[in-house]
Amino acid sequence: MPPWSRSARTRRLGWAGIEIEAAGGRAVIDAVTAMPQLAHIIGPPRTELLPPAGPVDLALVTHLHEDHTDAAALAAALAPDGILLRPAPAEGTARETPDTAAAEAGLAEHKLPAMVVEPWQSVSAGPFTATAVPAVDGLGAPQVSWVVEVGGRRILHCGDTLFHGHWWRIAQRLGPFDAAFLPVNGAVCTFPHLHPASSFPVDLDPAQAAAAAHLLGARIAVPIHYDTLHTVGVYEQIDDPSGAFTTACDELGVVSRVLDPGGTLDLPAGKGDAGNDRTAVD
Repeated sequence: MPPWSRSARTRRLGWAGIEIEAAGGRAVIDAVTAMPQLAHIIGPPRTELLPPAGPVDLALVTHLHEDHTDAAALAAALAPDGILLRPAPAEGTARETPDTAAAEAGLAEHKLPAMVVEPWQSVSAGPFTATAVPAVDGLGAPQVSWVVEVGGRRILHCGDTLFHGHWWRIAQRLGPFDAAFLPVNGAVCTFPHLHPASSFPVDLDPAQAAAAAHLLGARIAVPIHYDTLHTVGVYEQIDDPSGAFTTACDELGVVSRVLDPGGTLDLPAGKGDAGNDRTAVD
């Protein structure tokens, strides 16, 4: 029996994407393999964007920006009975919602079996139960974070959220978490359609991400959403996001793990649920 069949194995797909294998099933969150429109503005991706290793039972997207929702990649990956869970559509005129329009069109074009999920709503698919939890998007699009439970393990994925006041409630309602995947690049975004520009980051910076992991009580924190996109004057990340994150985690007593694209983290199966009789993370 392969090791992942007895545990939840997470694999980093690059940027914000992760894959979870457990109990004979596969789920992905924010899995993308291309960002064509962003490439025209920021430049091509600087790091790998990997596809899932096999058919996907459950696909989750935190929001419908191109670097988090790739309809073509999801259509290629979803199993015949697979399902996509997504947040609500952005509201407003075409001028107000250009960031999500392409992804919405792609989902419609590929006729993906998608279900809109509101914060605190749970949906089960195969061995997985996914719960949407509150998040705040730096550009104003509807966004959720995802808690995925499988085989007694609980994994939290936070897309590219800003810091917010829901961390305690998420921990109280759905914790403890075996692993939390958190954005860390603290990007300042000055896209042409966003004027006047803001000098504040549009997602968590390393110190904020470490603080969030601490408030959540995550047993291990993994940085995501860094290095792939960076162009001075357009979309600028802070220096050494993953290194700054591990330093901030160390200062707070939070265990962290950096995964390169393709890197894996095994969360061994325990005797009970995520809150009982845990086995230490490999």
